[in-house]
Amino acid sequence: MLPTVLTLLTACSEQKKPQTEQAQPAAPATPVDTIARAPAKPARPDTSYVHDVAAFLAGQRVSSQSKLQPLTTQSAWQAFATDASKSWDTYNATRTSKIEAWAATELDSVRAASPTIFYPFSGPDLLNVVTMFPDSKTYVLLGLEPVGSVPDASMLENPKLYPAVKASLWSVLNFSFFRTNDMAVELNARNAKKAPVKNTLDTTAASKPTKAVVLDGTLPLMLLFAARTGHQVQAVRYVQLDKEGQLLDADSAVVQKPSLKTVPGVEMVMLNKAGVEQKVYYFSADISDWKMGTTNDAVIKYAQSLGELTTYVKSATYLMHKSYFSKVRNLILDRSNYVLQDDSGIALKYFRPTEWQLTYYGTYKRPINLFANHYQPAMTAAYADTVHRPRPLPFGTGYNWRQNDSNLLLAHRQKPL
Repeated sequence: MLPTVLTLLTACSEQKKPQTEQAQPAAPATPVDTIARAPAKPARPDTSYVHDVAAFLAGQRVSSQSKLQPLTTQSAWQAFATDASKSWDTYNATRTSKIEAWAATELDSVRAASPTIFYPFSGPDLLNVVTMFPDSKTYVLLGLEPVGSVPDASMLENPKLYPAVKASLWSVLNFSFFRTNDMAVELNARNAKKAPVKNTLDTTAASKPTKAVVLDGTLPLMLLFAARTGHQVQAVRYVQLDKEGQLLDADSAVVQKPSLKTVPGVEMVMLNKAGVEQKVYYFSADISDWKMGTTNDAVIKYAQSLGELTTYVKSATYLMHKSYFSKVRNLILDRSNYVLQDDSGIALKYFRPTEWQLTYYGTYKRPINLFANHYQPAMTAAYADTVHRPRPLPFGTGYNWRQNDSNLLLAHRQKPL
């Protein structure tokens, strides 16, 4: 069954305006015998409209004054929210808790030295990267999927949204990765039958309900993942990279219908549970050597400007095993102090023993049939080493997604950049 299930795998926002302050009566003077109290922990800023959208998509409560509040009283959304809650409870119990416990021990020093996470071939998978690296300041995700937009009112009012969201999440919640056919159907703006997107991220204007519901890119799922991982979304803006790799503002016309030489993207600003600001960037880009040549290697130049990187790679369809993905492979090897990946990332032969210290986790088995030609005998030998035995991996990840079938490799540069 598994090859069929995994066919065609992927390598695959406006603050609420503060209310006008009302005049308050002067507080009575504090009695001299009042016991001094510790100041209350500062609250996170008022919930933005875009966070309410994120919560709505995640099946979570929206703010009491949200324009989406009436929609959450409808039976269709409530059934969706109940179902989502059950799915996420199961996911968190079987995967999140295990990843968090493992990473807290095995990645403790790595996390402390990883302000910027580079995650190529990610699609919208904010979920796994923030679970592995919850305290990083910047996350840079890359994929072929279009950027997308904050769902507009017509989509949020359409009950067909709920099965579309569920279908989009099914494989990542069950297998830990997105499938290419799911992404093509659920996250493709070109297939969506919807009203033209305005040149703004304000999605509060009502429009005519659509018959079909197709999530138009990665952004809706990134918003959902932000909410489900305990983040509060503050703002979203469209961006693009120029030919020098500089980050520029963009409008929806550029992002939704980019030219062949444009690298469109989105920036999402969010707060973690401690109220610390984090930024997530997603760029829709083909990062094969030839395609990056048409954009003057803008992605490479941008990544080089970020300083030292920690790279995370999972379910990347073994693309960096190939000669025509040498630019991104070399970028990672040249600019990363740490690389955490499964065997679908960079082939073992590219990690020079004089430069990298390698720690193996889990079990290495032959790749699934779809990628059988990317079997690495050197990996089998490394996992058979009885002196430096692989360390346990208490959760499943990657294409061999079952626990006790999965592997991870942590590569640590011996001389930091």
